[in-house]
Amino acid sequence: MDKAINIINELLVDIFYDILQIEQKSLQYASFKDLSISEIHTIEAIGMYKPRKMTEIASELDITLGTLTTAINHLVSKEYVVRNRSEADRRIVYISLTKKGRLAYRIHRKFHSDMVKQCIEGLSEEEESILTTALEKLNKFFKDKYNVGVKPK
Repeated sequence: MDKAINIINELLVDIFYDILQIEQKSLQYASFKDLSISEIHTIEAIGMYKPRKMTEIASELDITLGTLTTAINHLVSKEYVVRNRSEADRRIVYISLTKKGRLAYRIHRKFHSDMVKQCIEGLSEEEESILTTALEKLNKFFKDKYNVGVKPK
């Protein structure tokens, strides 16, 4: 049992570190050298199709409005996002992606899609099911134990 625990621990740490490194490199190869992983995750939270309120994005990312404001300022200056005030209530700020931001979003989504396809390539249906169940249990553990990864609906 101790051997399995050590192996699983090492694998989880390695996988987490490797995914972050690979994500960063994939952005650099795609001509988005000026984006950090944090910024690409902010772009992902904004989404492709409809403007989102600052408060919604901050809540989804589980960060303060002040932290998000700083991130959005950087993304605006890099021309990945635009901000617009509501006509009905000028206190409400909507954020949306520019053409450049939508391209970064699509490339990041493709990275994740390719990564998942590679992970399950060559697995039988039973192995896919076992992997899915194990990852669901791991995900539930982190959410229940540490209250992380819980995104508002």
